[in-house]
Amino acid sequence: MKKVLIVCLFLVGLTVNAQINVDAGPVNVPVDGIIDGVFIKEHIATKRMVPYTHVREADVIWSRRVWESIDLREKINHPLYYPLDDISGDGTWTKNGSRLSLWTVIRQSIMEDKLTVFSPFDPELLGLVELANDGDMLKYPIKPSDPSLGYFSDTIYKRQVSQYLATVGQAGTVKLIDENEKLPDGSDNNNFGQALIVTLPDGSTSFVYDAPDTNWYQSEDIVQYRLKEDWFFDKQRSVLDVRIIAIAPVVYTKDKNGTISGMEELFWLYFPHCRYVFNNYFTHNDKNNAQWMSFDDLFWKRRFNAVIYKQNNTYDRKIESYRAGVDALYESEAIKNEIRNIEHDVWSF
Repeated sequence: MKKVLIVCLFLVGLTVNAQINVDAGPVNVPVDGIIDGVFIKEHIATKRMVPYTHVREADVIWSRRVWESIDLREKINHPLYYPLDDISGDGTWTKNGSRLSLWTVIRQSIMEDKLTVFSPFDPELLGLVELANDGDMLKYPIKPSDPSLGYFSDTIYKRQVSQYLATVGQAGTVKLIDENEKLPDGSDNNNFGQALIVTLPDGSTSFVYDAPDTNWYQSEDIVQYRLKEDWFFDKQRSVLDVRIIAIAPVVYTKDKNGTISGMEELFWLYFPHCRYVFNNYFTHNDKNNAQWMSFDDLFWKRRFNAVIYKQNNTYDRKIESYRAGVDALYESEAIKNEIRNIEHDVWSF
């Protein structure tokens, strides 16, 4: 009996230590030997992702592609929005101790090289975004020059990815006296930041420009998530199914006066890759703390409300181009009802 008890205690100790080193969301084991609760919440943090059922092209007798937007202001979508993280002026990132928002999970996973960022437009077009806003096709991946390097080891790749995770501060207002003067590093006076006087090794002084302020996007800045998904009827299983293909966080765009002028997709992510990350992070259940699910479970169970803003059509246009206001919502619901009726019409009672 004593041997059995010793073995059980040993296994419990291994479990506690395993939870501390788990590469997933926060767990309720803050230090060795301490459990913040009655039991160790190990199911979500250690569970394996359930793969999708294989689908053959010959078995799909009907399909439709739609694009949806998840408004994070709606109460049902709050588990994706909260808790809000905080990034102080010195760059310190403060996370919630028990769970993370979806944006925090995405941002952290990108910086840890677990997810690949896809630009929402062709990076070579620079400011001509309206000419090629086709990032949902996942055509423009942002990758390091060397596959062995990552976000913190490849400075060029880090600079490229940071453009999608943050905004750069305003340009400096102090100019050099001579417009043609060059700085010691060979650059001109058009850099961002405020001019500073520094002493060179030879004792002379010159102007340099400090790095621009980086304003990282926080959870409160994300106002929507957009989904690209395929609905299809699989005759092999006799079910109407849906698969999310891609997901994109959305923020407000503002003018110089700080007035909201529209919305902007930050980047796109390939959702089947995101599932490996979302599978091990908790979402909140305000009805029962013993039944928290993962973000992957939330998307799979469709525990969110979304509005269709586009479907595959001859003109490749969005609903807002031919419907406005309440009429656009009616059009979105009409598309949803049409998809539901496809499944209903298969059966006769």
